[in-house]
Amino acid sequence: MTGTFPKSASFPALALGIMVLTVLIGPLFFPEADALPGSETYAPPSFTHFCGTDLNGRDLLLRLLEGGRISLLVGICGAAISLLIGTAYGLIAGSSTGSLDNAMMRFVDILYSVPRLIFILIFINAFNERLQLAASRHGWDWLVGSSRLVILILSLGIIEWLTMARIVRGQTLTLRERPYVAAARVLGEGYWTILWRHLLPNLAGIVLVYLTLAIPSVIIDEAFLSFLGLGVQAPQSSWGSLLAEGAGAINPIHSAWWLLLFPSLALLTTLLGLYSLGNALRRSIGVKNH
Repeated sequence: MTGTFPKSASFPALALGIMVLTVLIGPLFFPEADALPGSETYAPPSFTHFCGTDLNGRDLLLRLLEGGRISLLVGICGAAISLLIGTAYGLIAGSSTGSLDNAMMRFVDILYSVPRLIFILIFINAFNERLQLAASRHGWDWLVGSSRLVILILSLGIIEWLTMARIVRGQTLTLRERPYVAAARVLGEGYWTILWRHLLPNLAGIVLVYLTLAIPSVIIDEAFLSFLGLGVQAPQSSWGSLLAEGAGAINPIHSAWWLLLFPSLALLTTLLGLYSLGNALRRSIGVKNH
């Protein structure tokens, strides 16, 4: 990967930066009263409420910004967890002997066959109440109310590392045959030293590229689960849960179209920006699709 930032990635990076900055600081510009339910329910977009209001009279723009915080938090944290697990697993598998490498990759194949939805539901049902009880015993009130969100992030991160592991393992198989790795072995450097000093730094480019592609994948999974009512729960909201509310507001009698349109645009814009950035970075370092 070259030291210069690819020009094709500049626009999506700028757009994503603006999106993240807006989501982070946007709610600070809303008066506190606007964060509470108003008197107008299902009010269409206007100069007072740029994106309209929902069933309870809440400003949809504010809810989009707050929901964006949750969606981006889940995407970034879930992708970071998958990055750590997948990189470590693929690095060890690719640098190990044939039998260990084969066993580790067969384990990955087995995990690929497990439906994601079932895994996440089992994970939430098994650990949500336990985490709440443990948090209440230690006085961590913030964790009691956010236990489901924390478990959702962990479960998404745990299931998203499989592709990363395969990619890192394939690159490691190539790198371990390079002359500088053979020279390090001859000089008596240990196994872990070679991984840390010689293999991992040369994987940084491809790991960064696929991190940008893992974030939208996690966001999509979270949005799908929240749309089905299995992800983020009230009073918290994400773009997926807002889409579910918007879909419920579409009916033959009265259709609050703005409740579906604006969350869809927010989610679509973010995903397109992330995929465009990832593809631009991938092309800049010549990585093929896997």
